Amino acid sequence: MDNRKCIVVFLTEDTAITYNGKPLMLQDVLFCPVLNWCIRAWMKKGVRRFFVVCRSEDLEDAAACFPEGAAVVAGTEEDYRRDIAEFARGCWVEEIHEAMLPVGSMMLTFHSVQELAQLQRAAKEKIATFHQGTGVKVMDIDATYIDPRVTIGPGTVLLPGTILRGNTVIGENCEIGPNAMITDCEIGDGCVVNASQVNESVLGREVQVGPFAHIRPHCQVGDGCRVGAYVEIKNAVFGPGTKMSHLTYVGDADVGSGVNFGCGTITSNYDGFRKHRTTIGDGAFIGCNTNLVPPVTVGAGAYIAAGATITRDVEPDALAISRPRQENRPGWAKARRELYGKK
Repeated sequence: MDNRKCIVVFLTEDTAITYNGKPLMLQDVLFCPVLNWCIRAWMKKGVRRFFVVCRSEDLEDAAACFPEGAAVVAGTEEDYRRDIAEFARGCWVEEIHEAMLPVGSMMLTFHSVQELAQLQRAAKEKIATFHQGTGVKVMDIDATYIDPRVTIGPGTVLLPGTILRGNTVIGENCEIGPNAMITDCEIGDGCVVNASQVNESVLGREVQVGPFAHIRPHCQVGDGCRVGAYVEIKNAVFGPGTKMSHLTYVGDADVGSGVNFGCGTITSNYDGFRKHRTTIGDGAFIGCNTNLVPPVTVGAGAYIAAGATITRDVEPDALAISRPRQENRPGWAKARRELYGKK
């Protein structure tokens, strides 16, 4: 263990080769900055103290690469020369002047984005084979992209086109893909995410998502829920067993358990200036083509008739109907055709 070592990483001078204005060590490999890859590899070996020497415009990005548990200072070379003796007191200082990426047990140097791209291919395969060794079934390594920060439970299947990003945690016995992207999420055991995107949200156990669903940030989806085809949800909480099978948008809402959303339901959460929340109680039934105009509350067990626009609270167990009364005019269509000379 190297708990008596302080590593100093230079992102200036020779390592200041940039691409799109960023040093090589701040470029992303599988959605994760190279510097973060290195810090986590060094921390696994027991290193806990780091000093990053970089340009002032890179300070924020460099500091963001350090996980919890690391003692880190980011500053200029002048800061380094002034402060390192105090910061690294009692530690051996190792200076890193070349850009490098950990691949397996090796730290490999690189000097261009082209070389980095070659290393990314090797790192990508190493990550996939690591997860295969823990019981994850990666169906096609070439068509699967896994961020090094991702955790995946055994028995989970990753189908082609799967992209897992950020600090995502996937539970056991899930099926992800094909063509799914999950970013900074917690996914419970037994979930299915099919051809969909899930971002910065939490899914409970045995949740079904997709195909072609979009879960935007700050959603909590309860056990056994269904977020079906062409459904979008955002900043919403759903109790267990709630189902949105198709063509529905629910944003800024608190939804109970066992709620059924009919096709074409939306929450009209934005009035052009502010967002408003919708509250729906347990066991409510929301009919097809319903507009919920918040702030509004639908009580537990209430029933919304198809085609309704709901602007006032609905009491528990009540039926809400909000649509014009149908009128049929016999013979009108035939007369119109004859007017225009049509049979």
